[in-house]
Amino acid sequence: MSLTAERQDGGKNRILIIGGTGYLGKYMAKASVSFGYPTSILVRPESLAPHSSKAGILQEFTHMGINILQGSLDDYESLANAFKQVDIIISTLAIPQHMDQLKIIRAIQEVGNIQRFLPSEFGCDVGRVKGLPPFQRVCDDKKTIRKAIEEAGIPHSFVSANCFGAYFVDYLLQPRRKPHLEEAVIYGFHDIKFECCAAVFNLEDDVAAFTIMVANDSRTLNKSVTCRPPGNIISQSELVSLWEKKTGTTLKRVFVSESELIKLSETLPHPDNAPVCVLHNVFVKGDQTNYEVGEEALEVSKLYPDYKYTPIEEFLEASVSAPRDIKLTSFA
Repeated sequence: MSLTAERQDGGKNRILIIGGTGYLGKYMAKASVSFGYPTSILVRPESLAPHSSKAGILQEFTHMGINILQGSLDDYESLANAFKQVDIIISTLAIPQHMDQLKIIRAIQEVGNIQRFLPSEFGCDVGRVKGLPPFQRVCDDKKTIRKAIEEAGIPHSFVSANCFGAYFVDYLLQPRRKPHLEEAVIYGFHDIKFECCAAVFNLEDDVAAFTIMVANDSRTLNKSVTCRPPGNIISQSELVSLWEKKTGTTLKRVFVSESELIKLSETLPHPDNAPVCVLHNVFVKGDQTNYEVGEEALEVSKLYPDYKYTPIEEFLEASVSAPRDIKLTSFA
């Protein structure tokens, strides 16, 4: 593995997670410190108040040795001060804040010491997607950020994580529900004879671990990287069948056609229309698996063959007895 994990002075790269108390950010911060990197998260001043909703996770992070830096995207001086203390920046900002990353780009340009920036992508490869309008707008924003990074000459890596495995399993199968579901919704087709497109279900822990490795790897500098391990490529119908096998149940299939998804995307108010657009793109268009991975989009399981990721079937096995407690939010 060709890594650039050390600075010129011999110390390990210092990593800053922006959005470190959010859904994916928590996994990212824990992965970074577990790999032994000096790790910081950027926290708004109000989150540091004793009775803040973030108090618990910040205390946990402090006990893990994660450094808490105070700063805000709306306070340039605080951003610049934080950036001067680190080498690599990973943004896990949620969709409403994606365009705020232009402020991060400006600060990175001006401080001049950042060795790698990974913007908040972590879904489909936006360079390959053509989605329904609400979803396409999100992808276009991400492409705008990509372009701004490249035009600014900032060293970077773009990571496409595809589906967050624990999140989507909870959304589709609801493993914590007792008793288990009696029916499963299959998106995209009217008839069970037709197979829906394959998708990629990567566990959040693995997405975070892969991202930290990518951020410190000379081979991924200024490259797009996709998380598409072979053990995590599966169609929705296959996922349901595996769940039936492991739970000893038979689920009634309820089919939602492509035309129904399109209609919902046009009639549901924002942000309720976003999830159906993602379902359409993943399970109808198949944009996560309908292309070959080549030099322009490196694949993580080939880059890091020694890393033992959790295949989705193994995760389903564990979910039967001890499902994760996932807090669902909009995944688009």
